[in-house]
Amino acid sequence: MPTNTPATLPPTTPGYRALLRNREFAGICTGFTLTVAASTLSGLALGTLVQHRTGSPFLTALSMYGATFATVLGALTLMSLADGARPRRTMVALQCAAAAGAALQAAPGLPLAARFGLLLVLGLLQSLGTGTRMGLLADTVPDSAYAPARSLMNITSGVTAILGFAAGALLVQSLEPQGLFLLAAALTGLGAVVTAATVRERPIRPARRPGLRTTWTTNTALLADPARRVLLVNLWIPNGLVVGCEALFITWTPDHAGTLLAAGSAGMLLGDLVVGRLLTAGQRRRHAFALRLLLAVPFLLFAAEPPVPVAAAAVFVAGSGFAATLPLQERLLALTPAQVRGQVQGVESAGRLAWQGIGAALAGALAQYVTPGAAMAGLAAVSVLLTVTTRPAVARTGIAPAATVEAG
Repeated sequence: MPTNTPATLPPTTPGYRALLRNREFAGICTGFTLTVAASTLSGLALGTLVQHRTGSPFLTALSMYGATFATVLGALTLMSLADGARPRRTMVALQCAAAAGAALQAAPGLPLAARFGLLLVLGLLQSLGTGTRMGLLADTVPDSAYAPARSLMNITSGVTAILGFAAGALLVQSLEPQGLFLLAAALTGLGAVVTAATVRERPIRPARRPGLRTTWTTNTALLADPARRVLLVNLWIPNGLVVGCEALFITWTPDHAGTLLAAGSAGMLLGDLVVGRLLTAGQRRRHAFALRLLLAVPFLLFAAEPPVPVAAAAVFVAGSGFAATLPLQERLLALTPAQVRGQVQGVESAGRLAWQGIGAALAGALAQYVTPGAAMAGLAAVSVLLTVTTRPAVARTGIAPAATVEAG
């Protein structure tokens, strides 16, 4: 498969500064950061509004995170839009539509049913936007720079979410939720402007008509191929099970859950920095299995009900294991034809988010029958078992060619 290597980047793996000197990548990363900030503020605003109106913890949680479930709808229906003939135009249009949706949420007196309907629409737009953005990213940087680019975007996303929640918590005290919605709309619109101003159009993919049939045809071929299927399984399920462990922090220790969540976030940022920036592609491949184990093994300690400092250290180490997604994403990219890269990466992202929700639901259900520590250890054990049993198949993806994905 030919490698897209823009003249603005060297063929060797660049550092973060070299990536940011690439005007197009800087634009994609900036637009993504603004989108994350907008999603954080709008989620906090909607959660605050729903809590005030209903007092329901379930509806409040659903209002803040329910949009992630709509990503599955995008993956199953219109994800082929991510590989349309004009991805830049598609990206800008999706961002403008998302900005309009956030602005509509600011309408006073809007019924909650309409707000949740908008939430699903915005989640669908987010799903399609992610696929289109990742397709543009793969076209913008050479394959050797893909993992560092994803690493940098993961880091900026994590930092932006943390700062966004902190800033939003302060702003919500001085602004009505409607004010946060309008700020989110402005940030999303600014992201559209940045994308339009920095990213050039790429009508390089073979012409194909986006739609439901095209999406299903490509998804069927994607999941029918054993190499890509085992990569998706390892990108989705272990990650989701560990997120399920994290969902039990409040139940396990209500007074120190914030400490554990902060430890996990810090470990995740460090892992993305080390694996994405300091390791070479060959080192990432060699350490991929160890990283996948690192994601879950520390949570086995929770079966022994460790003291909080030990638990925080274990969660920090496990958080760094989330960087295991980088070498798996590199392999998936290498096995994906250029004409469907956006859709495949959109499906990967949507499935990962969906499994995080499934993992949280499984953890909550299991904790109804056993202690939270035992539930976390049980989910971690399943994650380890899956990682170990699929190791040979994952290793073969680096040497065995995959079947062609149908373009529809």
